[in-house]
Amino acid sequence: MPKELPLRITQDPSHGFTRHPASTIRHPDLVLTLDTYAEDHIRARAYGTALPPSPYEYTARLDVSPSTIRTSAARLRTLWRKELVAYQSADDFTEPYATRLDLTAEHELPEILEELADQGAYLLWSELLGRGDRAADRLRNVVRDALTGEKPLRVRIDSPLFLPWPMLALPADSAENPLHRFLGYRHQFEQTGGRYADFPDESEPQLPPPVPVVSLNHDRNIDRDGVTRAADVATALAQGTVCVERSRRDELLAALKSGRMEDQLMYFWCHGRFEAAQDAGAPLLVVQLTDSQDIDAHTVLARRTAGLLPYRPLVLFNACYAGLPGGADLTYLGGALITAGAGGVLGPQIEMPQVFAAEYAYAFVTRYLGGTDTAGEIAHTLARHFADAFHNPLGLAYALHCGMDRRLERAPQGT
Repeated sequence: MPKELPLRITQDPSHGFTRHPASTIRHPDLVLTLDTYAEDHIRARAYGTALPPSPYEYTARLDVSPSTIRTSAARLRTLWRKELVAYQSADDFTEPYATRLDLTAEHELPEILEELADQGAYLLWSELLGRGDRAADRLRNVVRDALTGEKPLRVRIDSPLFLPWPMLALPADSAENPLHRFLGYRHQFEQTGGRYADFPDESEPQLPPPVPVVSLNHDRNIDRDGVTRAADVATALAQGTVCVERSRRDELLAALKSGRMEDQLMYFWCHGRFEAAQDAGAPLLVVQLTDSQDIDAHTVLARRTAGLLPYRPLVLFNACYAGLPGGADLTYLGGALITAGAGGVLGPQIEMPQVFAAEYAYAFVTRYLGGTDTAGEIAHTLARHFADAFHNPLGLAYALHCGMDRRLERAPQGT
């Protein structure tokens, strides 16, 4: 006889279809979903206005195991770290790339960029989308045509399979300049990672605070000598805002335990590393502030309460060593913050030099606090800016986890 099965809802951003997205939310031009099945294959589906109309769905089975793709993605991130962060020219005594912002004069760089683009193209078009039947060929062709177009697209990757999408690239014949082949140079990207930002509660309209509230969560020991723009970032965060500074784990815990954090922008300037799991499971991302006490996803989730982050803050991570060989993303801690109510998380997928990280943060923060541009627009513009002005591709190593449409909301004047 019929029996009602037990049901537990783990994610319900729309709260039973009773809430709507914020008015600033627009549907992406292209959505690519990648679902993993029994570590055996991947089911892909593409849709959106960037694709040609068709009476059939653009869907296909990709005959490649998720573990193979994860390994290739980790290898690509490691290659970026070796070639751009740890690289030092063998024929002179110049400083490593990691100590400089402007790489225009480096004669080895074009060859390095071409290799990185070739590897990124191989991972996407051959390893991932190149394995399957005629349906896979059809899907690969329409996605490639859309991403090759001159018009910048807003692209969402809806998948728990976290890949370095801005660092992937088009085939060699798509552009003469290797920088222009990278997907993050051409388009805006966000990845859901299987987690979705909550919708605002329209039953209790929330006006933003009259003065924006931001937080600086940092390790005071980083850059004590002032060789980067870290101090400028701190100054920018405090301009025309209520800026909350946290430099110890217990200060962050107190804020989490308060049950309501007013932050609209959370900035982390600290060290990060991957802690190996004792049960041989996936390593866990850990960041540390001045007191060198570990902060990880469980730190947030154990204190998560309804309404903890009512203003859906954007979280910008500059964890200097957040990308170690063998894997690097912020789906652990970043995903926990999104579960707790954050509207999006932006952070580096590889080990990020302090000089570049501070420059990137200053450029991002000053634009985001203007309240006009969205996080996706800013991340895309900065990737292009550093690539064009300094021949430095490290802006492409920042990944946006949800939040493409997030922008700083300000209370209307007179309220």
